[in-house]
Amino acid sequence: MTKRVTLRVIGLVQGVGYRLMSQKEAQRRQLSGKVRNRDNGSVEIIAEGDEAELKGFIQWCYTGVGPAQVHKIEEEWAEATGGFVDFVIES
Repeated sequence: MTKRVTLRVIGLVQGVGYRLMSQKEAQRRQLSGKVRNRDNGSVEIIAEGDEAELKGFIQWCYTGVGPAQVHKIEEEWAEATGGFVDFVIES
Protein backbone atom coordinates (compact mmCIF):
# COMPACT_ATOMS: atom_id res chain seq x y z
CA MET A 1 0.00 0.00 0.00
CA THR A 2 1.36 3.43 -0.95
CA LYS A 3 1.61 5.84 1.98
CA ARG A 4 3.13 9.19 2.87
CA VAL A 5 5.12 9.99 5.98
CA THR A 6 6.47 13.32 7.19
CA LEU A 7 9.44 12.99 9.53
CA ARG A 8 10.99 15.60 11.77
CA VAL A 9 14.47 14.32 12.61
CA ILE A 10 15.82 15.97 15.75
CA GLY A 11 19.43 15.88 16.93
CA LEU A 12 22.81 16.64 15.38
CA VAL A 13 21.60 16.20 11.80
CA GLN A 14 22.71 19.34 9.95
CA GLY A 15 26.17 19.81 8.48
CA VAL A 16 26.97 16.09 8.69
CA GLY A 17 25.75 14.75 5.32
CA TYR A 18 22.39 13.57 6.65
CA ARG A 19 20.31 14.94 3.75
CA LEU A 20 22.53 13.40 1.06
CA MET A 21 22.61 9.99 2.72
CA SER A 22 18.84 10.16 3.34
CA GLN A 23 18.32 10.86 -0.34
CA LYS A 24 20.48 7.90 -1.35
CA GLU A 25 18.69 5.55 1.05
CA ALA A 26 15.26 6.75 -0.08
CA GLN A 27 16.20 6.25 -3.72
CA ARG A 28 17.56 2.79 -2.93
CA ARG A 29 14.15 1.97 -1.44
CA GLN A 30 12.36 3.49 -4.48
CA LEU A 31 10.72 6.21 -2.38
CA SER A 32 9.83 9.65 -3.70
CA GLY A 33 9.75 12.91 -1.76
CA LYS A 34 12.13 15.50 -0.38
CA VAL A 35 14.46 16.28 2.49
CA ARG A 36 15.38 19.72 3.81
CA ASN A 37 17.02 21.48 6.73
CA ARG A 38 14.76 23.44 9.07
CA ASP A 39 15.67 26.69 10.81
CA ASN A 40 15.40 25.01 14.23
CA GLY A 41 18.30 22.62 13.46
CA SER A 42 16.16 19.61 12.57
CA VAL A 43 15.73 17.89 9.23
CA GLU A 44 12.32 17.40 7.63
CA ILE A 45 11.68 14.46 5.33
CA ILE A 46 8.53 13.88 3.31
CA ALA A 47 8.53 10.46 1.70
CA GLU A 48 6.01 8.44 -0.28
CA GLY A 49 6.08 4.82 -1.30
CA ASP A 50 5.41 1.29 -0.16
CA GLU A 51 4.51 1.24 3.55
CA ALA A 52 7.01 -1.52 4.35
CA GLU A 53 9.80 0.41 2.60
CA LEU A 54 8.82 3.58 4.49
CA LYS A 55 9.02 1.74 7.81
CA GLY A 56 12.45 0.39 6.89
CA PHE A 57 13.53 3.88 5.86
CA ILE A 58 12.45 5.27 9.24
CA GLN A 59 14.53 2.63 11.01
CA TRP A 60 17.49 3.62 8.84
CA CYS A 61 16.91 7.29 9.75
CA TYR A 62 17.41 6.47 13.44
CA THR A 63 20.90 5.08 12.80
CA GLY A 64 22.06 8.38 11.38
CA VAL A 65 25.05 8.92 9.17
CA GLY A 66 28.67 9.15 10.29
CA PRO A 67 28.79 11.83 12.98
CA ALA A 68 25.00 12.42 12.94
CA GLN A 69 23.24 11.85 16.25
CA VAL A 70 19.49 11.32 16.02
CA HIS A 71 17.75 11.99 19.32
CA LYS A 72 14.14 11.75 18.19
CA ILE A 73 12.00 11.31 15.08
CA GLU A 74 8.44 12.60 14.96
CA GLU A 75 6.23 10.79 12.41
CA GLU A 76 3.04 11.93 10.71
CA TRP A 77 1.36 9.40 8.40
CA ALA A 78 -1.12 10.13 5.59
CA GLU A 79 -2.29 8.79 2.26
CA ALA A 80 0.16 9.35 -0.60
CA THR A 81 -0.59 12.28 -2.90
CA GLY A 82 1.61 11.18 -5.80
CA GLY A 83 3.06 14.67 -5.97
CA PHE A 84 6.70 13.55 -6.20
CA VAL A 85 8.56 11.96 -9.10
CA ASP A 86 11.95 11.43 -7.42
CA PHE A 87 13.50 12.01 -4.00
CA VAL A 88 15.27 15.38 -3.89
CA ILE A 89 17.28 17.55 -1.53
CA GLU A 90 15.56 20.88 -1.09
CA SER A 91 17.48 23.98 -0.01
